[in-house]
Amino acid sequence: MSGGQIAAGRVRRAFRGGLARAAVAAMSTAAILLALVMLWREGAGIERTELTVGQTPATLYHQPGLQGAPLVVIAHGFAGSRQFMQSFALTLANAGYAALSYDLLGHGRNPVPMSGDVTTVDGTTRLLIEEANRVIERGLEVPQAGGGLALVGHSMATDVLVRTAAERDDVDAIAAVSMYSEAVTGEFPERLLMVTGQWEPHLREAALDAMAEVEQGAGEGDTAQSGEVERRAVVAPHVEHVGVLYSETTQREVRSWLDATFGRASEGPVAQRGPWVALLMAGIVGLSWPLFVLLPRRVTAEPPGWRALAAGLGVPAVATPLILWPVEPAFLPVLVADYLALHLGLYGLLQIAVMWWAGYRLPLGPVWPAAALAAYGIGVFGLALDTFGASFVPNAGRLAIVGAVALGAVPFMLGDALATAGGRAPLLRRLAARMAVFVSFGLAVALDFEGLFFLVLILPVILLFFLVFGTMGGWVGRRSGPLASGVGLGLVLAWAIGVSFPLFSA
Repeated sequence: MSGGQIAAGRVRRAFRGGLARAAVAAMSTAAILLALVMLWREGAGIERTELTVGQTPATLYHQPGLQGAPLVVIAHGFAGSRQFMQSFALTLANAGYAALSYDLLGHGRNPVPMSGDVTTVDGTTRLLIEEANRVIERGLEVPQAGGGLALVGHSMATDVLVRTAAERDDVDAIAAVSMYSEAVTGEFPERLLMVTGQWEPHLREAALDAMAEVEQGAGEGDTAQSGEVERRAVVAPHVEHVGVLYSETTQREVRSWLDATFGRASEGPVAQRGPWVALLMAGIVGLSWPLFVLLPRRVTAEPPGWRALAAGLGVPAVATPLILWPVEPAFLPVLVADYLALHLGLYGLLQIAVMWWAGYRLPLGPVWPAAALAAYGIGVFGLALDTFGASFVPNAGRLAIVGAVALGAVPFMLGDALATAGGRAPLLRRLAARMAVFVSFGLAVALDFEGLFFLVLILPVILLFFLVFGTMGGWVGRRSGPLASGVGLGLVLAWAIGVSFPLFSA
């Protein structure tokens, strides 16, 4: 083949590559714009009033000029925030309710950490009940409210709200999503709706038990009644513990339950934010590809063979939880984040050492692309997530936590980048690297279930991180080398942990 033919081939490949990048950029931008328009339409015409109850941040959603409407206090679950519950707030505000959503202690923008004994009702739960009561009292004072009181909660908050209602005589109804509460009896609450996702088997059983206390044989989709007690259990199809919040079934059932309570008849669409939030996030991830492939190609790394990879994954996966088993870290005011930072840091250092011994070293290269990855992941994706999905912007007190977690997260992602050659390793080997991490976490929980139980609840955050940010990091790593992707992803991971895990003070 002549030099001219080689040059022509390069031109054709560059042209096709340019067309592919332009097409992906256009489709991603269109997806982002469409999602933003649809999300804006769902909130159009609804006013948001920011409140602070003590130090608890809250948002009141209501129609302009609303007065004397039923107040609905909305509380999120563990590791959640007000953003998680926006579908409920908008659906109910559009229906003419005054919807008050707040960040629980230690969550979202709330600067006050959770505290107390998490294993007893008189510990952490008592503090959350007291906070709920303060929020309710503040909500009853706003001019938009005055026509009754209802409570809507998800997961952990369902127990808090049921126990809060038990101490009051003005709660007209409760809507509990993914409910579990030992405070539910055959006589209380008098009006209780329970919505669970189809893929939440244990919580579905709990809802059926609560139904049986009122009427034997009452099942899902039924409304049971005995005297003044009325109870309903509903299953939202094809969703799990988070997806249930965005289900149209959930939104319609909650609205209908409250309408029946207050003698109202709401019409119109309910909020359908889930698909649009997903489209927005997918568009942002998709747009990162044509941007990151513009980075100069500087460093490449050869993927390790299976023998070296097996040692590089197996040794840290097993050794890390065993080494940390007797350690009880308590240097960060974030639930299990101090242990997680130690686990990630030790895992990464062991992985780098084993791979080094096997002959695979982290190649040097430019680090500035790491700043581009971190800026895009935190500033673009993170800002959109914070606006429409989940809290991702920290209060000032969390920035030091992000820095401390980065001391463990950066070595961990550097080790991962070395094991996967910055994303150039075949898919099966990349999946093996991800599975080894979760095996290591699982072993740690098995060794200390009581102390690290909450680690199980936040592992989905790690999985989501690999799916979303790991994809973007792979594009950076293939262009600029594993050092850039490792540092960039380490910073993003530290940010995600530092801003989303609940604050907790013993």
